[in-house]
Amino acid sequence: MKQLSKRIFTVSALALAVSAAPQVSAATWSDTYIGYRYGSNFTEPSNPKDVEKHILQLTHASGYAYGQNFFNLDLLQSDDMDPANGSARGEGDGALEAYLTYRHQLHLGKVLDKDLSFGPVKEVALSAGFDLNTKNTQFAPRKQLLLVGPTLKFDLPKGFADLTAFYAYERNHCGAPFCQQSDISFDPYYVINLAWGVPFNAGPVPMKFQGFGNYNGAKGEDYNFNETKPEVLVRTSLMVDVGQLAFDKSNTLWAGVGYEYWDNKFGNHGKDGVDTRAPTFQMEWHF
Repeated sequence: MKQLSKRIFTVSALALAVSAAPQVSAATWSDTYIGYRYGSNFTEPSNPKDVEKHILQLTHASGYAYGQNFFNLDLLQSDDMDPANGSARGEGDGALEAYLTYRHQLHLGKVLDKDLSFGPVKEVALSAGFDLNTKNTQFAPRKQLLLVGPTLKFDLPKGFADLTAFYAYERNHCGAPFCQQSDISFDPYYVINLAWGVPFNAGPVPMKFQGFGNYNGAKGEDYNFNETKPEVLVRTSLMVDVGQLAFDKSNTLWAGVGYEYWDNKFGNHGKDGVDTRAPTFQMEWHF
């Protein structure tokens, strides 16, 4: 647990450093919130049981003259169906995971002072970033993912929709005795990412539809020299601006429902727990 705490502290410190960076670069807009997600139908590879998870998140997005930043830190607490290292399934402590995502977009039209719009696309960007994670299970993953690629930013009346083709390189770790390799560098692979956030009104009720979808190509062999398969992850939510309705304060308190759809989780296939269909309850407090 001490080792996990040190890793979480390191990830959290990095997240805070990233969140401070936009202030130095004269942010033109900024949005930061603390979020909560809950679901009882999550899954984990090689685990036949559904897993209940409480997820706290810290999310920050901001823009500056030539682009924008985004980071999200999730702290995921599983129930005992996804046990921590040293515990048995259904007994003892559930696993704790920290997952950090950071992305930066450089808007090429603004950098080059040219109009790069065409058709429904209003801007072209170069995106880059990384994912880091750690989890105190027997598997003991330590994901390190780097991504870079072009982004098409679509012209919407409100909100945003971005489509990115990433080149991805991933390293990871397995501490479990059933893994024939403890440290692995996967083959480079591609990620097609669609991210969106669209505000709208349903009569007098202010709402938003938001989320992302990833299609990850196969990344070669896993820890036991089995070929991985393409992976699909979609995480989306429909939220109500409760703060506006209850306190006349827009974009402060949001609540709603979401859904996580995940096929071939981490590239695994042909085993229990690699496909997720998980409804969620979600809240956001913006400040």
